Amino acid sequence: MNWDLALEILGFCVGLLYLWYEYHASWRMWIVSVIMPAISMWIYLRKGLYADFGINIYYLIIAVYGYIAWRRGKLGKKKGEGRPITHIPLRFYPVAVVAVAALWFAMGWALDTQTDSTVPWYDAFTTAMSIVGMWLLARKYVEQWIAWIIVDAVCVWLYAYKGIYFYSALYAIYTVIACFGYRKWLRLSA
Repeated sequence: MNWDLALEILGFCVGLLYLWYEYHASWRMWIVSVIMPAISMWIYLRKGLYADFGINIYYLIIAVYGYIAWRRGKLGKKKGEGRPITHIPLRFYPVAVVAVAALWFAMGWALDTQTDSTVPWYDAFTTAMSIVGMWLLARKYVEQWIAWIIVDAVCVWLYAYKGIYFYSALYAIYTVIACFGYRKWLRLSA
């Protein structure tokens, strides 16, 4: 049996479940988001996608933060009401752009000069965007979907190029659903 392919298919299925919960703004996605990185780390390491491997450690940590943030809600609200879907405050836009640029440059340089990665700058870009995107998601900002549309579209090509075809297909689905998710969250936003 090809264990890499079996894990890729399992990751594909878990990824669809995660996307279902995210689309519906369900706190359950944070539970699934602990399983998905564990599967993905193995695949990314074997394919030389080192930044994608590393970000999955971050995903595990942010999953705990996101779960707490979503379940606790905002200060002053009753426990159990949860955090509402809102828009990113304008003051965070420049911070997010600078964070993506700095992370992209630092990781791209490190991957280009310190590893055997064949796609260091693409790997670094999707990772930098994902770090910021996960923080936006944990804060339940509508604009997190824009980050995911960009990341997912790049990952379709990146994973196909690296021969991770189920993940490439998964990210094609993610791209389409992210467009719908953005529209849905706009309607649900406070």
